[in-house]
Amino acid sequence: MFLISYKPFYETLFKKGITEYYLIFKQGFSANTLYRMKKGEAISTKTLDALCYALDCEVDDIIKFEKE
Repeated sequence: MFLISYKPFYETLFKKGITEYYLIFKQGFSANTLYRMKKGEAISTKTLDALCYALDCEVDDIIKFEKE
């Protein structure tokens, strides 16, 4: 089971009216990165930093730690 959740990321996208299409084709994020996030897999801190910048948000708007 993964302990890091990307649920806040999808909530942030919804609140800001931003699509995955926009992140891929306008911001230059790879589709593979977003696929990995959907599957709950790891992303780099560099990617996390870039997402925070692109979405103008904090780290906790993208990930959260969930205890079992």
